Amino acid sequence: MQEQYNSQKSTGKHAVVLCHPDEVSLNHSIATAYCEAVSKLGHEAVLRDLYAMMFDPVLRADERPTLVDFKRSADVEQELAILRTCNVLVLVYPIWFGTPPAMMKGYIERVLGSGVDPKSVVSREGTEVLAGKRLLSFTTSATRAPWLNEQGEWMALRQLFDSYLAHAFGMKDDQHVHFGGVVPGMEPRWAEQYLYEVEQQARRTCAAVAEELRGPRSSAPTSGT
Repeated sequence: MQEQYNSQKSTGKHAVVLCHPDEVSLNHSIATAYCEAVSKLGHEAVLRDLYAMMFDPVLRADERPTLVDFKRSADVEQELAILRTCNVLVLVYPIWFGTPPAMMKGYIERVLGSGVDPKSVVSREGTEVLAGKRLLSFTTSATRAPWLNEQGEWMALRQLFDSYLAHAFGMKDDQHVHFGGVVPGMEPRWAEQYLYEVEQQARRTCAAVAEELRGPRSSAPTSGT
C-alpha cells in the first residue's frame, strides 16, 4: 500500500519502507510519525507498507542480476520508480533473531539489488537509483541495547546490513536509531519518548536534505577590492 504525505512547498522526498505484520505495532507508529513530521516540514513522504502491499520477497530465477537477460517484474519496477525520485530511504523494521524480517531482506534483494552488477558493489560505484542518497533505519527489539551489544548483534547488524547497503549502493550516509524493550504491556511513556525521538530525527534529516538541495553557498564579496 502506498500512502503519500504531500506538501505544496516540498523540498525533499522520503521513501519509508515499513516491514511489520501488526497494524497497531510501534513500528507502524514510527513510520507514521516520521511521515507526518517530514510533511509538516514541507517535505514529501511515501510510505511503502510491505505487509499491507503483500510484497513478494522471493527472488525469481530470471530476476538474478548476474544474468545477461535478467527481467524486472512489474512490482519491482514500481518500487524503483518511487526510489528514483527520493532523497532519503528510510527502513522501519523489528530485529528478529538478530536480523531484519525476511520480507525486508527480500525487498533488498528484489528491489535495491535489481540489475546491480556485483563488480559495481565491490568498487562502490553506486547505482543510478540510490547513489548519493541517505539511508536511515529505525528498528525495535524486545531486548535492550546492552544485551544486543553483549551478544554482538548490534555491531553485526550495523556492519552486515547498514554499512553494507550504504557501500554497495553508493549511498552517502547511514544512520540507525534503535528502540529496545518493545514488548506487550510496555509503559506508554516509553512509546511516547520513542516517537518524540523519531520526530527529532525527522527534523535533523530534513534539515540535512534541505541544505544539500540549496547547494554550496557563495562566499560574500570582501570590501576594498
